[in-house]
Amino acid sequence: MKIVISSDIYYPMINGVAVFSRNLAAGLKKRGHQVMVVAPSITGDFCIEKDPEYGFMVARLSSMRVHVYPDQINKVPDAKSFLGLKLPKLYYKNGLNVSLNCYSEVRQVLDDFEPDIIHDQTPGPVALAVFRYAKKHDIPLVSTDHAYPDNLTQQLKLPKPAKKPINSMMNKYFVSFLKRSEYATMPTEQAVADLIPNKRKPFKVPVEALSNGIDLSRFAKGQPNKEIYDKYKIPRSKPIVLYVGRVDPEKSLDVLAEAFVKVAKKMPATQLVVVGDGTARPKLESILEKANLSEQVHFLGRVIGDDLPQIYRTGTVFAITSKTETQSIVLMEAMASGLPCVAVKAGAVHELVKNNKNGYLANPDDVNGVARNILKILDNSKLRERMSKESASLAERHDISHTLTRMEEIYQQVLSNREREL
Repeated sequence: MKIVISSDIYYPMINGVAVFSRNLAAGLKKRGHQVMVVAPSITGDFCIEKDPEYGFMVARLSSMRVHVYPDQINKVPDAKSFLGLKLPKLYYKNGLNVSLNCYSEVRQVLDDFEPDIIHDQTPGPVALAVFRYAKKHDIPLVSTDHAYPDNLTQQLKLPKPAKKPINSMMNKYFVSFLKRSEYATMPTEQAVADLIPNKRKPFKVPVEALSNGIDLSRFAKGQPNKEIYDKYKIPRSKPIVLYVGRVDPEKSLDVLAEAFVKVAKKMPATQLVVVGDGTARPKLESILEKANLSEQVHFLGRVIGDDLPQIYRTGTVFAITSKTETQSIVLMEAMASGLPCVAVKAGAVHELVKNNKNGYLANPDDVNGVARNILKILDNSKLRERMSKESASLAERHDISHTLTRMEEIYQQVLSNREREL
């Protein structure tokens, strides 16, 4: 098949959408399909390039920077101030690349590629251009929704009275985005239920819960390379509470930071390792500095490539306090690496973290509960080993090979339905 994967957010950005889109393209290419990704340029200029690792084509659409959301590529700059007042993030150079008026480039790229099917990942301007092209040229369309409205509104720090109606409007837009396709997927049953609260039967298109999946050949239990400790200055032979992901407001990492303060009082040798960057980092640093814990906290920044699986293996427990996960690729990677996990009862993480099996779930924003759960795991080696085995076992069902096989079946089903209609 000739498959186009379109997204408004794409590698080298690091988040669930970008990682899944690239993993999907790479997996489909390995299975013999012709694949092209269509996404905004990270330089601003239109170009067509080849993925240096996997060899599929990437069409980078002309784009402009929007400075209210970090690009997840470059380090978030320090806060700026004027006359003693902090300037809003609007004034930061680090911004998201957005392709607003991209239909002519989409048309040029897709005319040349002649796709059999298009799989869109985001409900943004690129999707709108792709939808227009698909309708005009009668190309079958599959859509995946990866996000809750909170993923955006939390980052924008909207006032509470405005947030609820805006979230409601965004939710309706996300639903309308799925309805334009011929088949839709979301990463978990919980995400489907949250976006489409009513029964799925009256919904205009089939909606299936399908895991984003991870590459289990990369993420697995084992001892880390000794060099990784020196390279990232991670202390050896000390308990490590690990977090991997964006360091942005919707991730509620202030809860994790405050919980770590309590953990460190009970177990002073414990270290916190944070992989990733974002606009919430100054707040976390402030919480930990006030508790005199700066030397026990290690902000590693953005880490990709072969080092990331090794860093997971340095962890003792993985902790995530986000309330807005439609699944969480980093949780699956941590589980595959054999880490017991601590999370909160919100979003869809309960489909990954099974309470008292491979980890514990606390209530959202419950600092004491998160701290208590981390301490339970750190203080009991037999419990850690049992949860480690359970995490690795549960991760097996999320091997990306299962996701790829099902995606191929969905594409073929959509194409076959089209043929029967002719």
